[in-house]
Amino acid sequence: MPLTLILMRHAKSSWDDPSIDDFERTLNGRGRKSAAAMGDWLVKKGYLPDLVLVSGARRTVETWSRMASAFPETATMQSAPALYMGSADIILGVIRAQKAPTLMVICHNPGIAGFARKIVRAPADHPRFHDQPTAATSVIEFEAESWADVDWGDGEVVDFAVPREFLR
Repeated sequence: MPLTLILMRHAKSSWDDPSIDDFERTLNGRGRKSAAAMGDWLVKKGYLPDLVLVSGARRTVETWSRMASAFPETATMQSAPALYMGSADIILGVIRAQKAPTLMVICHNPGIAGFARKIVRAPADHPRFHDQPTAATSVIEFEAESWADVDWGDGEVVDFAVPREFLR
């Protein structure tokens, strides 16, 4: 049975109040709509996480909360603080410690873009895969027994989308 990683950059956040610490920034209106649209897309395609890891930053938690109602209640969310502005290597380390067969990770650029490029054999045939814009979501499969066995270049992109494809 392959392992499945649903990799998502948080939805668009607000920059309205410069006094708010980066970690505490919330989603803006477009981000709230985008998160819900990406949740609907994932469910429609049958990509259902067993575990959702978020960085703990408010915008990653809110991204998941805007999506969660579309998913069965079997998906649980956990905070993984190392994902906050974590590098590609840190993201890989967090993933390698997991047990859930279908894992969703919601985190930040630039780490997520670097991770996405390095973890797959070939990139998605999509112009936005390399920069991972807000709410970009990749579904990547691995032929591995455990996440501890996953390494750079092992993943196969099975799907990729950005919210602009659903929100016109």
